[in-house]
Amino acid sequence: MTRIAYLDCFAGLSGDMFLGALLDAGWPSERLNEVIENLRLPDVRAEQSHVTKQGIRATQVKIVSPLQQPQRGYDDLAGIVLQAGIPDAVREQALSALKLLAEAESTIHSVPVEQIHFHEVGAVDTLVDIVGTLTAFHDLGVDKIHCAPLPWSQGTIKTAHGILPVPPPAVALLFKGLPVVGVDVQGEMVTPTGATLVRSLATGFGPMPSMRVEQVGYGAGQRDWPDRPNLLRLVLGSAESAGLATESLVVLACNIDDMNPQWYGPLVETLLGANALDVWLTPVQMKKNRPAVVVEVLCRAAHTIALRDLLLHDTTTLGVRTCTVTRYSLERRIETIQTIYGSVRLKIANLPDGTQKSAPEHDDCVARAHEYGVSVREVWLEAIQAYNQSREFK
Repeated sequence: MTRIAYLDCFAGLSGDMFLGALLDAGWPSERLNEVIENLRLPDVRAEQSHVTKQGIRATQVKIVSPLQQPQRGYDDLAGIVLQAGIPDAVREQALSALKLLAEAESTIHSVPVEQIHFHEVGAVDTLVDIVGTLTAFHDLGVDKIHCAPLPWSQGTIKTAHGILPVPPPAVALLFKGLPVVGVDVQGEMVTPTGATLVRSLATGFGPMPSMRVEQVGYGAGQRDWPDRPNLLRLVLGSAESAGLATESLVVLACNIDDMNPQWYGPLVETLLGANALDVWLTPVQMKKNRPAVVVEVLCRAAHTIALRDLLLHDTTTLGVRTCTVTRYSLERRIETIQTIYGSVRLKIANLPDGTQKSAPEHDDCVARAHEYGVSVREVWLEAIQAYNQSREFK
């Protein structure tokens, strides 16, 4: 059973909102205290309370630590994580997330990673938020995390570097390649820690994937917004159909009625080489009865911008449409079968009812057919028969 988490971040994201939502969804509060103990941070504790934001009850978390803290950089925080008593998988994720945040700050401020100090984000808060969140998802057995588009708010924020625009430059950099939506809110809605966590954890962006809802938790932020409750809604559940992987993807499309047909072949190859999952062409009849082609590209959200720009640059279109779709895909594997014509790879898919279906790889069938001077159909049928016979003896 695939465990899924969905981040409904209509009011933004922060480390404490992550922790609050996870605790509200059922993660035991004593586990958060254990995380702090395992990090061996003296005089640090987590304060948990229940608050109401515009009529919605939520959990709010505040990390309390002494005001006087040593200046800590990436190496210092990494050293704390390395000696902490946490699962290996959590340790690796935490180190990766901290490095991601340090590299973003390094790029923005033109300072080597080794010289970055986490004064704006608060080193202790950042450490507890990141390790605590990663531990919670690990404890809850979450396999995949999906996220709604991230809000891009407005205004400015006061930092140790002076007045900066919102989102802060490091957050804007962490947003690169992710879907965002502009909102009419003055203030910081996504913190560097929140952006780092979602960048590290989310495997898909867009609407909620198909799932059976089991828990819903609300994590409260410290501020209040005039037009929405300052909450992160976390939905925990399981995949609706056994044996099916569910994924939110993006489809880009454009109608073209004035391009040389010889250009479509290279275009498809270029798009597939730029991380498109699939590309297809559909003949249509457009205005003024012109024959045309609809070019459609299936991709993950992180590759949307690059593929959109390729369509605009490499075709005659003046505009590209996008929409979000949900893809259900069967679990599959590749097996190599020995036939009278040599080896042929087969793609084996597991159906939700426990049965299987298989299909020989076309390129292998073509290659064996040329070698033995037979038809592709003969090789294809021989591969299926060889596979079925191999299953009978297992």
